[in-house]
Amino acid sequence: MDRVTGVRTVNHRVVDEHAFATNLVHTGRMVSGSTVYPSIGSIVSHERGAVDSSVPAYMLIGIPNVSRGPGFLGAKSGFIYLTDTKMGPAGFTRPADVDTARSTDRLTLLEPLQNRFPTNSTPADYRAAQVEALRLSGPSFMRHFDLEQEPATIRQRYGGEFGQRCLLSRRLVQAGVRFVEVSHNLAFVNGTGWDTHNAGQLRQHVLIQELDTALSALIEDLERQKLLDKTLIVVATEFGRPAAFDSGGGRGHQGTAFSMVLAGGGLNHCGAYGVTDDECKEIVENPVSIPDFHATIHAALGINPQHELLDGSRPVPITDGGTPIASLLT
Repeated sequence: MDRVTGVRTVNHRVVDEHAFATNLVHTGRMVSGSTVYPSIGSIVSHERGAVDSSVPAYMLIGIPNVSRGPGFLGAKSGFIYLTDTKMGPAGFTRPADVDTARSTDRLTLLEPLQNRFPTNSTPADYRAAQVEALRLSGPSFMRHFDLEQEPATIRQRYGGEFGQRCLLSRRLVQAGVRFVEVSHNLAFVNGTGWDTHNAGQLRQHVLIQELDTALSALIEDLERQKLLDKTLIVVATEFGRPAAFDSGGGRGHQGTAFSMVLAGGGLNHCGAYGVTDDECKEIVENPVSIPDFHATIHAALGINPQHELLDGSRPVPITDGGTPIASLLT
């Protein structure tokens, strides 16, 4: 399996706090001291790179936050992001009055200043990221963001804004981007997003319908493009909701047990894996920890989950003791 496209929305346990839980799902670890751990997208970017050198390895369609990012791996393993599917990443299209020759002249002027930075320094790291951004700027990369190139029937099948993000993720995977993360936290759809406390629960069906439409379209589209077996779709969130309603008519947070989804990727899919009690509060069979979940994704991508990264001179295992789900990989 070569690529991952992820939708942020297997049973496991997490803490019931937004910041810590979001960090845990992205990095596979709790916040610990001064170490800033890389997110799974950055690890995959670092280990595998882009499928095609003309595109970046890691792209985020959504708003960046502290839990997504390269951490100690440095900016070269970071993501390129966009929030508007119609515009593409900001700053990657040259102004109309700047042609190729003028752009080259500007880079020539900039180069002597950049060469003053020591090789192992934050400015040098920034320079490497800047060089990569300049390499990608221009029409050859930006054409992948033109959804008008897709037939109207395909665009309509994906649905609204979130669906168009999923369609764009398919185009990016097709172009050779290794890891695409698509956020589904559009609070304007139902007024609250997935954190459906109080009256937000009343319109949760709008979110479910949007996710169902987009996800089914993505699976069908990838299969039609003969990419489904090579692309792992991951649907994940930082915690679930309890079965019971709260006093405000909504549902609170539940970190003791909830589900994630894996589709495609050449895995041996077998329906639900793991069992909870009748109220979906406690895991009674085949629990999967966050490190196990990460290890399964890495293994599907051909990355050794036991491999160690380096934070300076300190070795850090890719997962926090995670073990891949063997039955999905055989």
